Amino acid sequence: MQLTLQSHVGIKLRPVRGAGIHPVMGSHPPERSEPSADPRTIALVDDDRNILTTVSIALQTEGFVTRLYNDGDTALKAMLDNPPDLAVCDIKMPRMDGIELLRRLREKSDLPLIFLTSKDDEADEALGLSMGADDYIAKPFSQRLLVARIKAILRRSDIVRREAEEKEPSGEPLPDPIRRGRLVMDPARHAVTWSDVAVSLTVTEFMILEALAMRPGVVKTRNQLMDAAYHDDVFVDDRTIDSHIKRLRRKFRVADPEFGAIETLYGAGYSFAEE
Repeated sequence: MQLTLQSHVGIKLRPVRGAGIHPVMGSHPPERSEPSADPRTIALVDDDRNILTTVSIALQTEGFVTRLYNDGDTALKAMLDNPPDLAVCDIKMPRMDGIELLRRLREKSDLPLIFLTSKDDEADEALGLSMGADDYIAKPFSQRLLVARIKAILRRSDIVRREAEEKEPSGEPLPDPIRRGRLVMDPARHAVTWSDVAVSLTVTEFMILEALAMRPGVVKTRNQLMDAAYHDDVFVDDRTIDSHIKRLRRKFRVADPEFGAIETLYGAGYSFAEE
């Protein structure tokens, strides 16, 4: 099987010795063992040429189309003009780093995004998750793990999109909103309000909150929340769940400074306290 790499910023990707790879320009997906009528597009943003090349190969082998960018400024403009299905972004980059890219992206888009970080970037990981990143993976990373995380996030996004596109005349009733005190969650429209004030959540945040709100007062462990958010055997660090919980609280406190419905039972997990 012969793979082709695509570059949308003029990056000249050299052939990898022994891999039978020929760089091309354009938007045609490579040959793949399982053809897809509607291949998903992944934007890769990293100033490391080797990472762009190897990750692109791995994703194209799985049937994805890739767009490659070597700085955040170029990537932001391209992703706002022509959004991919998901972005994988390094934190440390020239011209515009990943944190600033995410901040500007979140002003206009809820595009799913995974951060690539270094082992010493724990503060940046937490900051990225608090600003709305869906996940992070520390370098060096397993390409199999990255592909699994990408697929998991796309599946979650698809669930939300399908529910939002359902029409009542289709004969299949829409799921009822979840009402817990001042909280109202509408899974069909991916809408959340607190005291009638809209709260914008990412797909990951929505699923974590839904898992808590479905059974008020019941403590959910981090593993249970991971399962609720990822729906498969993808490993997620405990810090990821903790960071999502912190961001949920921060978002609700914008609507209500006294918000305290998400409670922590130290050493056990989290619960939702219905007022």
